[in-house]
Amino acid sequence: MTSLSPASSSTSRIPEIRVPGALTLTGLICGLVLGLLLAGKPQAQPALAIAAPVGSLWLQGLQMTILPLVAGLLFSGIVETVAAAKAGLMARRTLGIIVGFLAFSAILGAVAMPLLLDLFPAPAGVSFAQGVTPGKVPGLSDFLASLLPYNVVSAAAASAMLPVIVFVGLFAFASTRLRDEPRKLLALLFEGLAGAMMVVIGWVLKLAPIGVFALGLSLGVRSGGAALGALAHYIVLVVTVGTVVMIAGYAIAVIAGRRSLSAFFKAMLPAQVVAVSTQSSLATLPTMLAASRRLGVATTTAEFALPSPSLCSARPGRR
Repeated sequence: MTSLSPASSSTSRIPEIRVPGALTLTGLICGLVLGLLLAGKPQAQPALAIAAPVGSLWLQGLQMTILPLVAGLLFSGIVETVAAAKAGLMARRTLGIIVGFLAFSAILGAVAMPLLLDLFPAPAGVSFAQGVTPGKVPGLSDFLASLLPYNVVSAAAASAMLPVIVFVGLFAFASTRLRDEPRKLLALLFEGLAGAMMVVIGWVLKLAPIGVFALGLSLGVRSGGAALGALAHYIVLVVTVGTVVMIAGYAIAVIAGRRSLSAFFKAMLPAQVVAVSTQSSLATLPTMLAASRRLGVATTTAEFALPSPSLCSARPGRR
């Protein structure tokens, strides 16, 4: 197997995407405020009839690209990293960071969140149309059995992203054992798939201020004045529980990553705005990739590392 030269890396060939972070944040605030002002008034239903489908279409436009984007980025990242003889070390380091942070945040949330909810209960009168009853938490044996799909197409159709990512990872590692010609053809195919999805995502994210405005307006109209309190309650509790992890992340970026605090904050703002407005880790993945580029992170590293925590932290129904 021959190594990929820097010139042949997907780093320079996958299109860059930009997120209008300030406009998106403004759209979220304006949508919430307008929705609160319209709540309970005759104009609320006509406004909701327009805003609800606009917000849903924008979010669906972002989510529809996630599966092919993750497949293309992960395949390309693994192939190029293996070619650079760094896959083993990066895989172990990435897995260790993901497991460590998820375990830490889960323990912190399990201990701190019930205490905070007892002290500061959620505001009454808030309803969300998309809300569903949480399903049963699977046991360890069920979780391990779900990692390998019996039919990857069915798993993808059911939005079971974790087994799909396991399959794509195994497929990518298996392709590195092929002869140069078929291996390069597969790498080119998945690189083109990821590049095309990044173009589509770029188009969708240009409309982020409109989409987020519509989502905020719908939330404000449906929940009335309690929406602002619910959003503030959600933000305060989650930020309180995640403060330690957030501070650690910023410290690592500044100390170990040698990035300036202001540059890191500015690069992460669009991803955080999309996360707040969509509450979807996978929907935030494209903006995290854009933030990685702004921070100068190697594209191969981002493509290899970012999909895994996004998939692990995705919740059923809000992937």
